[in-house]
Amino acid sequence: MSDTSPADLVAQTFEAQRDRLRAVAYRMLGSHADAEDVVQEAWLRLSRQDTAAIHNLAGWLTTVVGRISLDVLRSRQARPEASYDDRLPQLVVTVDDGPAPEDDVALADSVGLALLVVLESLGPGERLAFVLHDLFAVPFDEIGQILGKSAAAAKMLASRARRKVQTTEHPAPAGRQQREVVQAFLAAAHRGDFEGLLRVLDPDVKLTVDTPGGAVVVLGATEVATGAQSRAAAGAARRGRAVLVNGLPGFVSWRADGTPLSVMAFTIADGRITGITVVIDPARLAAMDLPEPE
Repeated sequence: MSDTSPADLVAQTFEAQRDRLRAVAYRMLGSHADAEDVVQEAWLRLSRQDTAAIHNLAGWLTTVVGRISLDVLRSRQARPEASYDDRLPQLVVTVDDGPAPEDDVALADSVGLALLVVLESLGPGERLAFVLHDLFAVPFDEIGQILGKSAAAAKMLASRARRKVQTTEHPAPAGRQQREVVQAFLAAAHRGDFEGLLRVLDPDVKLTVDTPGGAVVVLGATEVATGAQSRAAAGAARRGRAVLVNGLPGFVSWRADGTPLSVMAFTIADGRITGITVVIDPARLAAMDLPEPE
């Protein structure tokens, strides 16, 4: 006879679902901190429920996490003064040890920076319907209950979101070609090779720089290449190493004293760089879990 109490069984079931719930919330919100808060709130709500009346605990938890995440998204829309950190997906930096195994490709693509940026452009209802159905196979009738709409309306929202995602190019996870493009960009920037920079930049490339004062956006290959030349001439970075940023090619650089200078994330399509995100805000860099300089 088992000594495990009903409360212990519920806790064990919740822990078994925690990673999945965190993944749902992260794709909804683009922030690991917010995702953790949502999962914790779901646990608090579960602890106040009569779990004997819950016939499908995994489904109930997914629904609750979806509802809480939807509330967070709607509250962001209602706060025009929201900080830039609320709008830029959180960057997760890992050491780049080579091409990802084939079985990791789908996961890396699903949490990639480019996809998160696309999801940020969706309305709360569209984002919830797309994430829950297309990424986690939640039925439309359950999604409709979360949104307070019919299953047909939820299906329409997901379809609309899917079209937006499909019409916005986003790359596969970092592979050999992507790495070579980034290496060519960094080498050209180091040499101050303007023509070399233009060869690897998409004409409509978008550079977003996260500074202490907010986001600075630069559009177009000529402008981005000119800025890269200027930074190379300044020579502030002393050390750097290739990394993966949300599964995509990136680069971290440090000053001579070992303090982080910047984190760069690259979006690549058709062999050219279409987007660059650069974090130079010291507070944000300090909050990141960065590898050691090589």
